[in-house]
Amino acid sequence: MKALIIGSGGREHALAWKLLQSPRIAEVVCIPGNGGTAALAGCRNLPLSISDFEGITRFSLVNNMAFVVVGSEQPLAAGITDYLQAQDIKVFGPTKIGAQIESSKSWAKTLMQAAGIPTPDSKSFTEAAAAIAYIEQQGTPIVIKADGLASGKGVTVAHTLADARAAVNKSFSGHFGLAGERILVESYLQGQEVSVLAVTDGLTIRPLIPAQDHKTIGEGDTGANTGGMGAYAPTPVVDQPLLGRIQTEILEPALKGLQQQNIDYRGVLYAGLMVTPQEDLQVIEFNCRFGDPETQAILPLLETPLDAIILACLEQRLADFPPFEWKSAAAACVVMAAAGYPDVYPKGMVISGLEAAAETDAIVFHAGTRRVQQQVQASGGRVLGVTAVGETFESAIANAYRAVECIEFEHSYYRSDVGYRVKVLPGT
Repeated sequence: MKALIIGSGGREHALAWKLLQSPRIAEVVCIPGNGGTAALAGCRNLPLSISDFEGITRFSLVNNMAFVVVGSEQPLAAGITDYLQAQDIKVFGPTKIGAQIESSKSWAKTLMQAAGIPTPDSKSFTEAAAAIAYIEQQGTPIVIKADGLASGKGVTVAHTLADARAAVNKSFSGHFGLAGERILVESYLQGQEVSVLAVTDGLTIRPLIPAQDHKTIGEGDTGANTGGMGAYAPTPVVDQPLLGRIQTEILEPALKGLQQQNIDYRGVLYAGLMVTPQEDLQVIEFNCRFGDPETQAILPLLETPLDAIILACLEQRLADFPPFEWKSAAAACVVMAAAGYPDVYPKGMVISGLEAAAETDAIVFHAGTRRVQQQVQASGGRVLGVTAVGETFESAIANAYRAVECIEFEHSYYRSDVGYRVKVLPGT
């Protein structure tokens, strides 16, 4: 079989890497891919835009692609699944109406409330003055979210009124484009945020191992929100009994809510959860695709062939599919970014040390990179995701940082505390 992946980040590199481990996969094509997928044996990049639905369709039909995996949320929100399905192409990713669970936070809130899924109280606004008046009435800390897609950067946890006003004005100033024309003001919760990625065929839903990521740019989970600066799995915050509750209290009601709207949802449903100290569960957000960088920590631990899981979802055979198999190990991913990210950052820096990093047994997933002749250059904010597997979290984290130290490029930045929570938990 040949598979097509839509996207250019570390998540897409990880998906291609995992698919190619299956003896049933002859080739993976990435649109547009990155410097890492360009050098991956059995993989090639195709220089098309992720918004070129016609070109993607033509290529898929001519080259007999077995299925398409849509990595990034933007084409899902724009309806790529609907477009490809109209030509009988199998797509792992929801239709445009299903993708609203991520592309519109207010739509997702309405679905959660109707389905009885626990989620923080919130109110939506289309004018800055009304939002600020509401925030002043509620007090801080409080959370301000751009309603639409903002690459993980549209959320502000405001601890002062000044920060809250600034976040509101930033959104309505056009900083996030159309995504910020409506905002959600949400109650602040205390606890640990957990990512539970689940796969569904529209009839059955099954979770993958739970992960945690570091969303903020600064040490100790401080500073501006990013797309994610590191991740680790499986997080000990979620044990099997709690994962069972997540299945029955969140995942199954969400799928039922989608079914009640006649939405045939086949792909990943990613629940961003807050687990309070009392183990109460609250859904912070839903996403309609694989997480990034969580995927880079989850897939190295997956033993079941990824293509088999995807086809079971596309062919609605998930209920009869065997239990997913996982390595008895831990994985950690450290994101190396360009200094200045998530705001203005430089590009074009030459990256060295990738071969030395690979010799440490780490897996270097490329995100914002490109190949120019014999060089690998930085081309994005998040440049690399350096992942390592170990028997314990301590060894996985240490192995990841050992590989990070091999890699050099000008203006590089990474957090030195990825996994600090699990390192102090007993039994890890």
